[in-house]
Amino acid sequence: MSKALLVVESPAKARTLSKYLGRDYVVRATVGHIKDLPTNSLGVAVQRDFQPTYQLIRGKGKVIDAIRDAANGVTSVFLASDPDREGEAIAWHVAEEISRGRSREEVPPFYRVLLHEITRAGLKRALEAPGRLDRKRYESQLARRILDRLVGYELSPLLWKKVSGGLSAGRVQSVAVALVVDREREILGFKPQEYWVITSTLKGRVPPPFAARLTRVDGQKAEIGNEEQARPIIEALKTASYAVEAVKREEKSRYAPPPFITSTLQQDAHRILHFSAKKTMSLAQRLYEGVDLGEMGTAGLITYMRTDSLRVADEAVAAVRDHVRAAFGEAYVPASPNRFKNRKSAQDAHEAIRPTSMEFAPDRVSKHLERDMARLYALIWNRFVASQMTAARFDVTTVTIGAGARFTMEATGRVLLFDGFLRAFRDVEADDGEEPALPPLSEKDALGLAGVDGEQNFTQPPPRFTEGTLVKDLEKLGIGRPSTYATILSTIEEKKYVEKEKGRFKPTDLGFVVTDLLRENFPQIMDVQFTAQMEEELDRIEEGEAERVQVLDKFWGGFQDLLKAARTEMKSVKQAPEKTDLACPRCASPLVIRFGKNGSFLACSSFPKCRTTLPFVRGEDGKPMMVKEEVSTEKCESCGADVVLKNGRFGRFWACVNYPECKYTKPYSTGFACPRPGCTGALVEKRSKKNSTFYRCSVRECDTVLFGRLKSTPCPSCSNTFMEEKGRGKEKSTRCPRCGYGGAAEAAAE
Repeated sequence: MSKALLVVESPAKARTLSKYLGRDYVVRATVGHIKDLPTNSLGVAVQRDFQPTYQLIRGKGKVIDAIRDAANGVTSVFLASDPDREGEAIAWHVAEEISRGRSREEVPPFYRVLLHEITRAGLKRALEAPGRLDRKRYESQLARRILDRLVGYELSPLLWKKVSGGLSAGRVQSVAVALVVDREREILGFKPQEYWVITSTLKGRVPPPFAARLTRVDGQKAEIGNEEQARPIIEALKTASYAVEAVKREEKSRYAPPPFITSTLQQDAHRILHFSAKKTMSLAQRLYEGVDLGEMGTAGLITYMRTDSLRVADEAVAAVRDHVRAAFGEAYVPASPNRFKNRKSAQDAHEAIRPTSMEFAPDRVSKHLERDMARLYALIWNRFVASQMTAARFDVTTVTIGAGARFTMEATGRVLLFDGFLRAFRDVEADDGEEPALPPLSEKDALGLAGVDGEQNFTQPPPRFTEGTLVKDLEKLGIGRPSTYATILSTIEEKKYVEKEKGRFKPTDLGFVVTDLLRENFPQIMDVQFTAQMEEELDRIEEGEAERVQVLDKFWGGFQDLLKAARTEMKSVKQAPEKTDLACPRCASPLVIRFGKNGSFLACSSFPKCRTTLPFVRGEDGKPMMVKEEVSTEKCESCGADVVLKNGRFGRFWACVNYPECKYTKPYSTGFACPRPGCTGALVEKRSKKNSTFYRCSVRECDTVLFGRLKSTPCPSCSNTFMEEKGRGKEKSTRCPRCGYGGAAEAAAE
């Protein structure tokens, strides 16, 4: 008989903890949430104080049975789900299911265990000081879930009716889409302003020559808007006499950055490693849950990765300071530990994201990790080490130069005196580096002229959001919490509200339309300040300063009034779609823009008589333009009409131009034969539900599937006519799908 039951969320975490615990414990995993609101009804009794109706998630019956069986006869149950609101809800639901059907005497005592790191020492500390289930934290999670259900369950059907079936709206996701839409409108409405930068190349008493930029004209700030203004100035500077007016030298420091929190980890992993937020959190989860390190055993390598706190345990600070002293020397250790101030809304129960032990240096553990896991771990390690190092120091020289009586110029030089924390962590986008050193200069020194250059520039619009910069804005505005960022970004892309163009978010037509409709009819829901305020209300519930029912009731009163008005007043783009100047190529009727699950498309206005649908793009003037369909050399086998290339839900396919009246279709073949020996099929292009392209054999009985890019390069080892390429840049690998020839080495040599 087991002495105690330990319940966690993840099977990987369960395996790691089982290795630490003896025979007196049995460990079981819930595999995420076990209960949720129903999928086919609201599940919230609004009139009865918003009482939720939870039910077991489909497929979790065996999981619950295993946990209930393991709880038979144990002396205690330790609920060790993740140390956040979602984990608290899981802990409560597990306790409810274990208690169901048992008498009070049969129910074992429940203890809440918060595992901030999955290590032997971390587990020991948690089990030696277990707590109780936190009712306030559970109430906060419950309030969030009910809020999201009320908004999503009521708004989504409204969008189905007014725009298209299958759409969704959310309290947080819709505001995130609005940020992308507003940024795109800024870009579209931006009017570039011309400006000129004028630089003189000057020579002092000793080399090297240096550049000085024009800063003032006749005592006023130099603002040169066109070539007509620039040319006279350039000509005057060519004949002017130059002399040093002032030399200012100062030492400037750049202080160590704090360790990562969830948002900054996602930002830097995207910017430096080019990881999506979803990938970053998936890899971080695995680093947290535990990794087999060979002779070093199994251990979690980082602390809990969903956090907005910058706090670090005193023993961890002491350990990293010792590491810095040993690795870099005493000069790199600050006199007292660096401390970082949390944001007001930070949940200080957690620590920042850090390595669990300084014994697990990246060069020791990387051989046990997948490449991307190792890269992410090294990023976390280096940032944590740098956070407890001394500041970098720079010698900055600023020289003010007079050019004749009218012009003032300025030159700067910057030299790194001491690298400090930059020794461990260098931010490629920050002001870390040096500028060319200036030669020795003194006041009143005469300077020689080597040349004058005028450069035309134009002001630039604000850039589109990347995943990293959108997370940064969400955090800055108080929208969402660490556990929600990755989900928000993946949801708005999966729902076709935004798409990525060169790695940056661009709103689709659907995103524009839905944002405008929601903003017009639900201004409160779409208001950034209101959304941030709701997050604060959830925090207040957790802190015991607000009641769940009061918060929900206050929200529901105003939302219900808006909802009632929107059902009758919201414009329907289904019944009144956007008209265009384009004509249907089949019946000459006007084409209109309609919306579906896969975004917007052109449709014949005489639907359902004519069912023509066509893809389109918008020109620089914003007007839609038809995308010319690719026409096959073959003819339709049913009616003899042209066969054109269509885009469907699961990829491209050939179809009769009269489709769907004529049902003739044919898979889109890549032109490559199936690589399986003896198979006579060809590879056809398909698209998954997550919109990724793959290739499968056209013969149904053949299970050949390829996920890489197909390259028209014959295999040097066999008769196969193509190679499969995966990855990009240094990670690119090429192999033959028939004989397996190739890999990263061949790709690098190529």
